[in-house]
Amino acid sequence: MTVSRRGFLRSTGALGLLSAGGLTGALASMPALAANTTGYRALICLYLYGGMDCYDTVLPYDQASYDAYAALRAPLLDQYRDLDRSRDRDALLPLTPSNAGDFGGRQFALPSELAPLHSAFQAGNAAIMGNVGPLIRPTTRSDFFNEGHDLPPRLFSHNDQQSVWMSAEPEGARFGWGGQFADAALNSGANQIPLFTSMSPAGNNVWLSGDVARQFPLGLDGPSNLVALQWPGYFGAFDESIRPILQQHFEQQGVSPSNYLQSDVADAMRRSLDANAQYAAAREEVPALTTEFGQDYLSQQFRAVAEMISLRDVLGASRQVFFVGMGGFDTHDNQAQALPNLQARFAGAIATFFQAMQEIGAQNEVTVFTASDFGRTLTVNGDGTDHGWGAHHFVVGGAVNGGQIYGDPGLYTPEHAQDSGNGRLIPTLSVEQYAAPLGRWFGLNETELNAALPGLANFATTPNVV
Repeated sequence: MTVSRRGFLRSTGALGLLSAGGLTGALASMPALAANTTGYRALICLYLYGGMDCYDTVLPYDQASYDAYAALRAPLLDQYRDLDRSRDRDALLPLTPSNAGDFGGRQFALPSELAPLHSAFQAGNAAIMGNVGPLIRPTTRSDFFNEGHDLPPRLFSHNDQQSVWMSAEPEGARFGWGGQFADAALNSGANQIPLFTSMSPAGNNVWLSGDVARQFPLGLDGPSNLVALQWPGYFGAFDESIRPILQQHFEQQGVSPSNYLQSDVADAMRRSLDANAQYAAAREEVPALTTEFGQDYLSQQFRAVAEMISLRDVLGASRQVFFVGMGGFDTHDNQAQALPNLQARFAGAIATFFQAMQEIGAQNEVTVFTASDFGRTLTVNGDGTDHGWGAHHFVVGGAVNGGQIYGDPGLYTPEHAQDSGNGRLIPTLSVEQYAAPLGRWFGLNETELNAALPGLANFATTPNVV
């Protein structure tokens, strides 16, 4: 009997449902009619490891603010002038937000390296979230210096703040809010093959980790496979007849595990092999993207995500979350040389990804947002900056209520009401306030949203960014 690729995907998708987590996974994937899973929606978290300098991303543009900023950052701006003068006021790209009146005459701009995001903002396809970061409850400068005020754990620590951003807990957390968004979707029967819900070409991370959702590693060049099956000759002389025997071995066919550990390992191996076969079959079903991505690592991650999204109909997916990552933002030194290149790379990668989404007609169904360990200090240490707290972020996509600055980028002077010292911004938008509109757009109801973001109840409002 001949089985079509689409038939193979349907049949193995049903098997994947039953093997995605035993009885619990199967029951959790049955429709609960809670989260809205109509149409297609995807969230992509672009994580900028190291803590991107918010003051070197959204810069002041009105003359008074720029002059105050330039005086405080004179050593760093002198280095920029020696290189390319890209932080001179007349080289910046001024923003014209539709809510400009909210800032009392203050104006803002982006550096030229972020030109693709500037264009998206001006066209209404991107928004800026001003001064976002981990909070337990609203906090001011006087609160910060009050020993009785609740503060996020282990502020200014890379590993812990990465985890707090992704899960509201320090390093060692089990579940992230991206994974819990995926849980809500899977509990409502969003996807025919549950394993194609939480995915990353950048390795496992807590943001994607859910109770039901399992992380699927995206290869940069299609599905990954066991070396023994993909390149059996790697191990020396190989008889092709051995391949099916190896396949049976890795799938644990005919084996009755004697304990739970063996059973779980066998299930995980089967899930992985099944998913790779389903992924490979789907890629043959759908034309390759024509959008040309850059050859840098981040661009190739976005290409892998774009390719997976192009398979959404064949794989029967209506809700997906993705994680891509980029390092190098811990700019204690050489900031003038390092940061502009990093900014150009991630802005270009986002723009190319958005072009690919337009190619497949998904530009209104996919939202990209940035995250990072923390912002950095307004004061400089010579040729770099130190660890901060709040930072500014981008939300990009056709469904974004763009062309606005949500929240407040803050003042470019020290010792104001949201300064915890040396220009470390105390966030005015919590991570929960940032995540909540993304979750609502993804389809979560308020009960599911509060379960995924338990700290949300401590904040009165959320910005309607998407």
